[in-house]
Amino acid sequence: MREAAGVDLAPLTTMRVGGPAGRLVVAETTDELVDVVREVDDADEPLLVLSGGSNLVISDDGFAGTVLRVANSGIEVESADACGGVYVRVAAGEEWDDFVARCCAEGWSGVETLSGIPGLAGATPVQNVGAYGQEVAQTIASVRTWDRQEQQVRTFASAECEFAYRHSIFKGSSFRGGGRYVVLDVLFALRPTELSQPVAYAALAQGLGVKIGTRVPLDEAREAVLEQRRRRGMVLDAADHDTWSCGSFFTNPIIGARDFAALEATTVERFGADVTPPGWPTDESTPRSSPPLRSPDTSRGPRGTGVKTAAAWLIQHAGFEKGHGLPGPVSLSTKHPLAITNRGGATAADVVALAREVRDGVRAEFGITLVNEPVFVGHDL
Repeated sequence: MREAAGVDLAPLTTMRVGGPAGRLVVAETTDELVDVVREVDDADEPLLVLSGGSNLVISDDGFAGTVLRVANSGIEVESADACGGVYVRVAAGEEWDDFVARCCAEGWSGVETLSGIPGLAGATPVQNVGAYGQEVAQTIASVRTWDRQEQQVRTFASAECEFAYRHSIFKGSSFRGGGRYVVLDVLFALRPTELSQPVAYAALAQGLGVKIGTRVPLDEAREAVLEQRRRRGMVLDAADHDTWSCGSFFTNPIIGARDFAALEATTVERFGADVTPPGWPTDESTPRSSPPLRSPDTSRGPRGTGVKTAAAWLIQHAGFEKGHGLPGPVSLSTKHPLAITNRGGATAADVVALAREVRDGVRAEFGITLVNEPVFVGHDL
């Protein structure tokens, strides 16, 4: 375990903004993770658990308490057979993309389209990380955590995790201003096959030259996903400021059927009949999403059928093009309008200002309030 005071937190995040930590502790084993959390909680002091820093916007004032950096390691195959699948336990501090690369090399299918996503394995169930038709909820068998409230280890079966679109029980819970549960490791249930799961995303299928529903070799699926992400500035590259970001900054809104019909009508009025907002039926709701500013949509109950639309489409059609904000220190990515990027020398306040401008512009144009995907520490949107 390593410890230091006054460490600048900006380099520990992919957005590269944020002030110093009162104390930074790097926990390299699971026991160290638990010991630090217990120590801080017993002292009734503020705690920030820092994973890969890819989904975090820390304020310019930093964090006055203890920042616990997760660095435990280990990937263990617990069982493997042709019928029951492959069960692999992954420590929270393992690099996520390294694990995905190993899965593809070993012939473990189920997470291949989650290639190139930055961060650590322990953060993936918190956000229910997903991309290109897969979510970790589809392969997580269980999540082992430290319950800060009960002061004990608690394991959640997949059905207990309350997975939804970019949400889980780990994200929704709170304790002393932070999360109640600290993820220690994750057990994945993967399929022993050299082929991917059926390709479910149109752009990915097109890139592979196959039809939706086709299965392809795992290494081909991984490379195709990485290519898609690179084109959008979503694979970390220190030389490319388009990747100095939190990835997708806003979640895709899920609205009711009547609200989507109203969105379609607004689009026709603004842009003509040839322009149509994208929409996909879904039976999910997003607890973090703010409702549209229009009157409530009674066509949809709390878990009823809704329509997911695209935040990137809303942003562009509200007048915010790729690169909006240049030549300032913060701008939308030049490759994808859904990413807010640090062009060098940006502050957290700069990030917040642009995020508010985009959010408020979309709300004024379409009556829909976008919700930030990254977590804000020490400030809010």
